[in-house]
Amino acid sequence: MSFLVIGECVADVVRAPGAADAVHPGGSPANVAFGLARLGRATTLLTQLADDPYGRILADHLTGAGVRLVIGGVPERTPSAVVTLDGHGRASYAFDIGWTLTAAEPPPAARPVRHVHLGSIGAAVAPGAGHVLALVRRLRPAATVSYDPNVRPALMGEHAAAVARAEECAALADVVKASDEDLAWLYPGEPAEAVAERWLARGPALVLVTRGADGALAVTREHRTAVAAPAVAVADTVGAGDSFMSAVLDALAGTGRAGLAALGADRLAELLARATAAAAVTVSRAGARPPDRAELDAALGGAQG
Repeated sequence: MSFLVIGECVADVVRAPGAADAVHPGGSPANVAFGLARLGRATTLLTQLADDPYGRILADHLTGAGVRLVIGGVPERTPSAVVTLDGHGRASYAFDIGWTLTAAEPPPAARPVRHVHLGSIGAAVAPGAGHVLALVRRLRPAATVSYDPNVRPALMGEHAAAVARAEECAALADVVKASDEDLAWLYPGEPAEAVAERWLARGPALVLVTRGADGALAVTREHRTAVAAPAVAVADTVGAGDSFMSAVLDALAGTGRAGLAALGADRLAELLARATAAAAVTVSRAGARPPDRAELDAALGGAQG
C-alpha cells in the first residue's frame, strides 16, 4: 500500500508559559505523512521546502521516519508558524506561509499510489491549492482520497470562498476528517453531525468528526458511531488531529471504495478507538510526535485493559 500526501511543511515555533521557544516540525499534511511512516507505511510527501535551517530540520525529521520527499517548488523561506500555548496546552497560530506548489504530474514512485491525502493550507491557499486539486483529480481513478480541512482562519481568505473550496475537496474525497472547531468556523451555529451528514451526501463514504476531550464521531450512510476520548494528561494538543488521521488511514489501508461504503458499526468503533488512542499518545507529549505501531498497540491494550 503506497500513500501520497500533498501539502505543506511548517516549522512550528512553540511558545509556552514559562518556557523557552522550541522549534518543532509541523504542518498538518507533513504530520500525517510522518505518522503514516511511523506506522510502517510507504509514504511520499509532495511539498515545498527551502534550503534553510528550518527546511533542513523538517527534511531530516521526515526522512528520518522513512517519508520520501518530493519537492514541488522551492519557496524563498521555509514556512513557519508561531504556536502559542495557553495554560491548558491549547494552541493558537500566527503564520508566515506561502503556498505556490505547481506540480501537475504525479511524482514518480517505486509503486503505484493507492491512496492520496490532502488538506489544510495545501488545499486552501492559492495558487498552490488549484494545482493540488488538479493532481488529486488525475490520481483519483486509481486511488482512494482523504481530506482534512484543518482550518487556519488567518489563511483561509474570504469565508464563502473558503467554504466552497472545503466542499469541493470533500466531494473529491472518500474519507473526510474534520474537527468540531473546523466545522464551527466553516458553518457557525450548525451542529457538527448535521454538517457531517451534508458532506456525506456530496460523495464521501465516511465522515469523521473529532471533538477533542469529548472523543470522536463517525458518520456513514448507514451508521452513526461515537467513542469517548481516552483519559490522558495533556502536554499540548499540537498534531493530535493529524495523528488521528494517520491512524485512520493506516487502519483503512487497502480498503477500496466498495469496502469503505460497507463499513459496519463494529469496524467503525474499532477505527475510532484506534485513532483516538493515537491522538491521546500525541497529546501526552510535547509537539506533533505520533506513536509508532508498538506504542499505538500498547496504548490500545492499556485502554482496553
